Amino acid sequence: MLAYKINSREIVNQIFIPKYYDPELKRDLSFLEESHSLLSLGDLLDAGDITVQTGHEIGKMAYGTGNIPFVRTSDITNWEIKTIPKQGVSEDIYQLYADKEDVQAGDILLVRDGTYLIGTNCIITSMDIPMVFQSHILKFRIVKEEKLNPYLLFLAFNNDLVQRQIRNIQFTADIIDTIGNRYREIVLPIPKDVDKCDYLTASIKEALETRVKYKAAIKQMPLLIEKVLDSNNTDSLDDFFSSPIETILEKLVQDTITLEFGEFSAFQLSSSKLKNNIYLPKYYDPTITDILNRLGNNCQLLSVQELIDSNVIMISTGDEIGKMAYGTGDIPFVRTSDFSNWEIKSDTKQGVSEEIYRQYAAKEDVRALDILLVRDGTYLVGSSCIITDADTKMLYCGGLIKIRVCNLDVVDPYCLLGLLNSYIVKRQIRTKQFTRDVIDTLGQRFKEVIIPIPKEVRVKMEISRRVQAIVHNRIDARDTIRKLSKELGEQP
Repeated sequence: MLAYKINSREIVNQIFIPKYYDPELKRDLSFLEESHSLLSLGDLLDAGDITVQTGHEIGKMAYGTGNIPFVRTSDITNWEIKTIPKQGVSEDIYQLYADKEDVQAGDILLVRDGTYLIGTNCIITSMDIPMVFQSHILKFRIVKEEKLNPYLLFLAFNNDLVQRQIRNIQFTADIIDTIGNRYREIVLPIPKDVDKCDYLTASIKEALETRVKYKAAIKQMPLLIEKVLDSNNTDSLDDFFSSPIETILEKLVQDTITLEFGEFSAFQLSSSKLKNNIYLPKYYDPTITDILNRLGNNCQLLSVQELIDSNVIMISTGDEIGKMAYGTGDIPFVRTSDFSNWEIKSDTKQGVSEEIYRQYAAKEDVRALDILLVRDGTYLVGSSCIITDADTKMLYCGGLIKIRVCNLDVVDPYCLLGLLNSYIVKRQIRTKQFTRDVIDTLGQRFKEVIIPIPKEVRVKMEISRRVQAIVHNRIDARDTIRKLSKELGEQP
């Protein structure tokens, strides 16, 4: 934005922040007056065409009490809610807020407070319910669909003209940024052409349904893969993926926390079995050994260290480039919070310049089909994603492990991604996650994790095929959402 002048009479509500009056944005919106209806959120709210409300702060004592998601600003990414949000609450706590928040499919959540996350949004699906959401998030609901349907509102929120408006009304309050009640000033460019609106609605609905179907698959895959490993057949995969979306959503596992962390019970351990002066009971969880022994009938049980030593995989960590490099450009610097649901965020928190990228690019050597796994953090430890062709120009932080498959005869990258997300592997990772200073880390203990690799080629190939379908269908749908959001604001 270049320098400009405004008359003192144009100053609104004692706001003296230049970006708020951006003349270029006003000009770009005016160009659409003939082809689009320019609808302000304030007018839509006053007319009763839409409603808006915020969520609640439930208190830290409620965190981790159950499996019902408490959705926070960081839990919304790539236009959807993470499959396993950071915090879950009990049924009792959910019931305290369920009627007040009244979350329904078709509602749209938009981040109001934070920093870089402000403006991030998603449309609620039946898969996301039940849930509770925090006060930093706005929930919009269409009341009169003949005026505006939820899909067009969702596309409008993600159009560049609306996102620019959101940035311009984002002010610092205390220690965080907020758009406050200024969201009422946002102007939505909705095409006047009915055929275009119908096309956009049908297309975005299809793209979102694809994302939901395969997001459900991501949530279910840990359990499905374990069934495949245990039975040595792929019937459970075939049954799940051949089912209609309604059936898939009914089958979804709910007790994700228990399945990932395990149900700990008392056990005895001989002092001779203690390793490296580690006195944490979870590290020796005997149920994991029992499960691995059972899976050994159908799988090769190879530790990460053994896979490294036999040149099946190679691993490395990223770099800490320093905060002075943050925001210097648009090349993603991927951190632990920058991916979820097996993919990197489309809008990573920090970007770096071409110059900084060149300093680290050869050393980090990111390639398509590399896997990134979170080593340091808390609830994110063990999360993983696979790099696609669109992601290779990036840097990644020191809290991430990069895994590259070198011997496809043993395991391919997609199959490995699936295995890393099986419950037996995730539970092992949790047992090796120790607190160091203020954060948790796997350290070198990640190399102790046993990967159960199917002995039969057909089983490995089927897991790989299903994981690949999940990844690529979701990415294609994500690209479609981005394209349609842009199309909404284009002149005929």
